Amino acid sequence: MSRPTPAQRQPISIDGLQNFRDVGGMPLIDGGTTRAGVLYRAEGLGTLTPRGIDELAATDIGVIADFRTPTERMLSPDRLPGTRSFRTVELPLLEGAMTGFAQQALSATTAEAAAAAIQSALSQLPALGELYVEMLEHGAASFADLARLVGAATSDPPTAVLVHCTAGKDRTGVAVALILDAVGVDRTAIVADYAASGANLAGPWADRMRSMVTGMGVPLTPAIDALLTSTPAEAIEQALAWVDQEHGGSAAYLRSGGLSDAELTSLRARLAG
Repeated sequence: MSRPTPAQRQPISIDGLQNFRDVGGMPLIDGGTTRAGVLYRAEGLGTLTPRGIDELAATDIGVIADFRTPTERMLSPDRLPGTRSFRTVELPLLEGAMTGFAQQALSATTAEAAAAAIQSALSQLPALGELYVEMLEHGAASFADLARLVGAATSDPPTAVLVHCTAGKDRTGVAVALILDAVGVDRTAIVADYAASGANLAGPWADRMRSMVTGMGVPLTPAIDALLTSTPAEAIEQALAWVDQEHGGSAAYLRSGGLSDAELTSLRARLAG
């Protein structure tokens, strides 16, 4: 019996993660699908169970790309296997760190500090699509760095990249959308992959974030709830429309962040074949 091709691999899960997935098997505009076992996405890895840690160790993931701020990483460190090494690359982006603001408020040692953190978060409360545009305006170098990591083929596995932030839906969602768009994935599929995070995070993860907010005495308005837990299609569509208008597409946008033509070619070869 022949072995399955990368695009035919069965989906894997990691115990303790709600928003983990491989972006392999997505339809390309010119035919075919993206390769599995190249790029994974997830929320923060601080909730991994002992079983999940063993499952992560058994994957082909060798690089962890982390978009969280130093404060987010300090408050919820990733849990990684001790049985083998992982290369961790920090690519901090402040835009999109709304759950990080909530965690920072919870960790405050005085009521005044907590109130200041809450006020900071509320004063920076744009709609998701606007948040993503702000992210794109300032984050081109970080997004290009991630694309470079994904495209960098090495001779010795494990070579796959896992990218995450806190929720795995905003900074990670925009980054993955850019990479998929740059290699020629159908945009309907890109939007669907982004939107899947909202359903994935429903339940324990979303309830935990809501409890953080209400525990700080902040009313859970629809706007706050949307920022914390939702992934509406129109938000990523607004982000991609801005990329089209300002740069002529995701590939050109990544070039503006420092990705070379050779690196873009490597990215496409590695993920799209």
